[in-house]
Amino acid sequence: MIKLHNIRKSYRVGGLSVEAVRDVSLTVHKGEIFGIIGHSGAGKSTLLRCVNLLEKPTSGTVTVGDMELTGLSEGQLQRQRRRIGMIFQHFNLLSMSTVRDNIAFPLTLAKLSKAEINKRVDELLKLVQLEQHADKYPAQLSGGQKQRVGIARALANNPDVLLCDEATSALDPQTTNSILSLLLDINAKLGITILLITHEMNVIRSICDRVAVIDKGEIVEMGDVLHVFLKPEHPVTRDFVDQVADSGANGQLLRGRKGRLLRMTYIGDLTYEPILYNAVKPTGVEFAILQGTVSRMKETPYGQLIVELIGSDAEVERVIGALRAEGLEVEAV
Repeated sequence: MIKLHNIRKSYRVGGLSVEAVRDVSLTVHKGEIFGIIGHSGAGKSTLLRCVNLLEKPTSGTVTVGDMELTGLSEGQLQRQRRRIGMIFQHFNLLSMSTVRDNIAFPLTLAKLSKAEINKRVDELLKLVQLEQHADKYPAQLSGGQKQRVGIARALANNPDVLLCDEATSALDPQTTNSILSLLLDINAKLGITILLITHEMNVIRSICDRVAVIDKGEIVEMGDVLHVFLKPEHPVTRDFVDQVADSGANGQLLRGRKGRLLRMTYIGDLTYEPILYNAVKPTGVEFAILQGTVSRMKETPYGQLIVELIGSDAEVERVIGALRAEGLEVEAV
């Protein structure tokens, strides 16, 4: 659905050329939720705005669906942008217009009839659960309600793609969760492809299928969220993972332990099974759980434990074999 090929974006600053995005290539599949995560200044906002050419790449190509946007005239590009909705961190609502009129704005620009506009706005008000607020003004709304208006407006023209520019970073945690749930619902009901940027790993963990980590304008790691979260390779990725999970072994905690230290990773229904207990039970091995996380990644439960096994080498190997036979990944710490 979205294909970026060798995207570069440079700016002239004080007579010097500064690269905000460096040779980025990635593909977002139809119907998936793809996240790009990076620290401030990493280039993620610039990259996102290259998708609808609000920022025109210095080089490289952008393809949405079967249309290469970078090869279009300005008039052709304007028409294709209707296929791409966008929501913003600070909502960007028309302060002197009601909720209904804010949602109707892109439909008015598209010159739909009044009856068509009213029908579509009513559908969107119901979708984002704002029917009771249609005649209010932005100043009368909470942050979460404002973002719901922004989402409804972005969906007005039935786009194929929804771009989310730090859509939850101005919201409190409870409101963030409600907006993420809404985006999941929209993705499921409409099949719309969502590309979002964020600096919060919790957003990625909650709704994304795949993720790319950007640092200094370059993609440094990319893959399925579950794999990237449980096995981060780049230091920047590990930094983000540590926002939401105690994923690394605490050296002070582990120092001086006499047994074998292992990291166990389990995914799906295995998360809720007493696999460690069952593996140890028929042996003389004792165990201690030193560190652990049990949570969910989108719809998938997962867990990661650091355990100490105390016993003979043969018995410990027997336990490790039993754990692996059940489908757990087991590695030495």
